[in-house]
Amino acid sequence: MPLEHPLGLPRNRRLVNPIQYQHVLKAGFRFGVGVYMVVACPNALGSPRLGLAISKRYARRAHDRNRLKRIARESFRNQGSALPAVDIVVLATAKASNATNQTLFSALGQAWNSIRNASWVRP
Repeated sequence: MPLEHPLGLPRNRRLVNPIQYQHVLKAGFRFGVGVYMVVACPNALGSPRLGLAISKRYARRAHDRNRLKRIARESFRNQGSALPAVDIVVLATAKASNATNQTLFSALGQAWNSIRNASWVRP
C-alpha cells in the first residue's frame, strides 16, 4: 500500500473514477468564479471531495495545467474542512492560465463561500 504524502489529498477526499466525475458534471450546480468554473453536487459521505478537470483547451502548456491544479488542491486543503458534504469538480476557463496565483486563490475562495452558503446543501 503506497504511503500518503502528508500534504497530499487522501483518496477519500478525491473523486477517483469517471463515473463520479460524470455524476457531478451532470447533476451538479455550477458556479462561475472568473478564472474557474466550479461544479458541486451534494454527497452522502459526510465529507467534501475534490476532482480536477483542467483541459488543454484553456491551458495549453503542461506547467500551466499543473499550476492550476496545484493551486486548486492547496485551496481545497486549506478550506475544505469548512465545506459541507459535496463533490466538487474544478474546471479552468480561458482566462485561467494567464491569471496570477492570488487571483486563482481568490476565485476559489469565492467558490468555497458560494458552496457553504448554497441553499441546496444539507446542513
